[in-house]
Amino acid sequence: MQPLRVVFAGTPEFAATSLEALIAQQDALNIIIVAVYTQPDRKAGRGQKLSASAVKQVALAHSLPVEQPATFKKSVTEGIAARETLRSYQPDLMIVAAYGLILPIGVLTMPTYGCLNIHASLLPRWRGAAPIHRAILAGDKETGITIMQMDKGLDTGDMLYKVSCVIDSGDTATGLHDKLAALGATAITTVLQDLAGYQQQAISQDNSEANYAEKLVKTEGEIDWSQPAAVIERHIRGLTPWPGAYTFLQGQRVKILASLPVNTSQQTHETAGKVVSVGRKAILVACGIAADDSQQDNSIQQPAGTIAITELQFAGSKSVNAEQICHGNQLNDGDQFSNDAP
Repeated sequence: MQPLRVVFAGTPEFAATSLEALIAQQDALNIIIVAVYTQPDRKAGRGQKLSASAVKQVALAHSLPVEQPATFKKSVTEGIAARETLRSYQPDLMIVAAYGLILPIGVLTMPTYGCLNIHASLLPRWRGAAPIHRAILAGDKETGITIMQMDKGLDTGDMLYKVSCVIDSGDTATGLHDKLAALGATAITTVLQDLAGYQQQAISQDNSEANYAEKLVKTEGEIDWSQPAAVIERHIRGLTPWPGAYTFLQGQRVKILASLPVNTSQQTHETAGKVVSVGRKAILVACGIAADDSQQDNSIQQPAGTIAITELQFAGSKSVNAEQICHGNQLNDGDQFSNDAP
């Protein structure tokens, strides 16, 4: 049986992990990767030099052909050329992972067996650009990988294979990303061992259970101290490393880099955002009242929770841990974090 001619399309580290696995197992899976598609090189770093994507770096290291079209739209010359180039590879299957480029229906139907997507969520829970971050922010207890047969909708295609992953209490977006990247590589190789079987047993998604994982924007990093401690703690983890959680102290931006899991026994009557204590192990900051307390008598001040910050970064300085802060004078008991710059 002739090996399947596979085109791989992806851009960041998440996709590169799967590409590495597919390259290593080409013989065992009876596939041959005939081309790798990735986003055009982007400027990055302080020097703003053009930088190749993680997927491109893997492809070049294995001497695989690399294509970097900016579009596949047939309404423009470049898009027509990109389609013709893709057709020239005679693909049996296209595997897509965090590619970042919209694939029109003419591209999705070009490979003999269509296009498979490695999606970092248990569909239809989180469709869209930022499923890993949104799962943490929402307080989900688990997430996973779905191998999906792509259609013209946004992550709406039939599901071929799903595998779950527990979201641990200390998982940041970075840590969960790495776990799911490895899981995605295992999932796609599992499906390729019996592609026909998985495609025949594909299951359609229940659209009523779908949520849209919107792309992150920088302003989402700002902490709203009126929120309960548990929400703020997830906010810090879910937005690490980008855009990062931040607040303001006397008009200066302060990045909140890490905190401890919320201790529900730690309560205070202080104003939300006020530094309750600066200790060697953590800085306790007052947060808002949990939703469960909202129905109580508002005429009586209810105790609010606290969050224990273990690492932060003042503007123009390196990151510091709680012990370093305790020995310095940049933060003191009674200081007030604010939601907005003055």
